[in-house]
Amino acid sequence: MTINALTVDVEEYFQVEALARLVDRDEWDRLESRVVWETSRLLDLFAREGIHATFFTLGWVARRHPALIRRIVSEGHELACHGDGHRMITQMSPAEFREDIRAAKATLEDIGGVRVDGYRAPTFSVVEGTRWALDVLREEGFTYDASIFPIRHDRYGIPSAPRAPHRIATGQGAGLVEFPSSTIRVAGRNLPVGGGGYLRLLPMAYTRWALDRIAAEGSPFMVYLHPWEIDAQQPRFPLGRLATLRSYHNIDDIIPRLTRLIRAYPFGPARTVLQSLGLLPRAEASPTVPVTA
Repeated sequence: MTINALTVDVEEYFQVEALARLVDRDEWDRLESRVVWETSRLLDLFAREGIHATFFTLGWVARRHPALIRRIVSEGHELACHGDGHRMITQMSPAEFREDIRAAKATLEDIGGVRVDGYRAPTFSVVEGTRWALDVLREEGFTYDASIFPIRHDRYGIPSAPRAPHRIATGQGAGLVEFPSSTIRVAGRNLPVGGGGYLRLLPMAYTRWALDRIAAEGSPFMVYLHPWEIDAQQPRFPLGRLATLRSYHNIDDIIPRLTRLIRAYPFGPARTVLQSLGLLPRAEASPTVPVTA
């Protein structure tokens, strides 16, 4: 049976791109932190259901909450990288991007005591104009990326990108393994499924139908979410109508929806899925590295 990827992007509620114009980075440390409670709730759910996931985590979060990182690792989950300061790649130069991921990778490995192999860009910001980032990822020691969304969207997406996990053969990022976010092909267009706002906003009947279609293709799918998406009590900000819908709709229903998916399909960490496909050797499973006290 095909294993599918369950992934969590570990970030604070105030770090989402929709709030970039409302919340200055200098304010982050003065705002209420909720990521430990939110992520712990997910860890408790996964423990009850007996499954493991990949936690794409910000270096910023890891430095402030090292005990959370150690819990993720100690409970058998994969620790992966979401960048350092939640900056979209489209907002960085290649040198700035290299500095960002190098700092985050070092922080996560130092605190978690495991090698970090995977990366997901904030807001899926590996787009046509930032494919150069794939080369930087490979050069900095990452073995797989999960940043490309093969859809059309106002903030992200490469609609022509392959829909299934694959090793990039030529061009930018050659040699790196890509695990794209899940889509189905309908009337010549890719439609998103199974993650974040799509999991909250779209009917569960659509999600199950679409995931079943991907499974029938013989390909694993990926489900993703953010810890703040399960937190109905988080502070809310004045956003436009569309941003409010994307950010807050159905937050109180995400745990029941996620639980139904967990019980309906086999899930594991992204790296484990890629290993099962032969795209990553099992020898690349994260060995322990020294932890700095």
